[in-house]
Amino acid sequence: MSSLTSTVTSKTVGEEQQSSGRVCIPEHCYYAFDTLYCALTSEQPIPPAFPDDKYPLFVTWNTQSSRPGRPSHLRGCIGNFEPMPLHDGLAEYALVSAFKDSRFNKIERRELESLECSISLLTDFEYVNSYLDWTIGVHGIYITFPHPSLLAPSSEAPSPLSSGSIPRITSKQTFSATYLPEVIPDQGWDKIQAIDSAIHKAGWRGAISEDLRRSIKLRRYQSQKCTVTWDEYIVWRRNHEPQD
Repeated sequence: MSSLTSTVTSKTVGEEQQSSGRVCIPEHCYYAFDTLYCALTSEQPIPPAFPDDKYPLFVTWNTQSSRPGRPSHLRGCIGNFEPMPLHDGLAEYALVSAFKDSRFNKIERRELESLECSISLLTDFEYVNSYLDWTIGVHGIYITFPHPSLLAPSSEAPSPLSSGSIPRITSKQTFSATYLPEVIPDQGWDKIQAIDSAIHKAGWRGAISEDLRRSIKLRRYQSQKCTVTWDEYIVWRRNHEPQD
């Protein structure tokens, strides 16, 4: 069994987290899994034992493939870019991502045993001057851009492909989207492909011009991620349930 399922005995979860230097730890995933499990059953949740620090966070549910070696399939992923106390934030978004991701039907009890849960805690947010100023595999991207019909002609504006910068454009009608750091390398995209995909994810269905790309305001960030499976979670729960 994976070390993710081991129970901390000589140290508290907070001490273990501090000594390891990790921000995101398996207990965050166990707590999110427990929240969903108890929402779908009559069981009582196990109180969190980790520090109630504040982070922007995402909760991702994946369905494990029935074929060994095949990648998991996304089942729900929603988060928040405002720092939230982890106890409330993980519990809230465990359910929001399971029940309210508009791309999917609500997760049902019969699916629990096929699920894995990932928690991403976001750090190191930075605004940058070019939509290409980020590193694949290191940064996540959060983009906003105005409706292209509001863009003034800017054919003489330099492109970031030639070391230029983004002209500042403001509008009342904006689009936004994000990709977590692991998504882009998992998809095999280069930067332009990732940006164009994010533009479509934001809801724009028209043509993508270089002027549109240059209008993007991009905020890059990093994350720490942890993932546990149903099998790992259920061992944790059995080890932490009150004894009769």
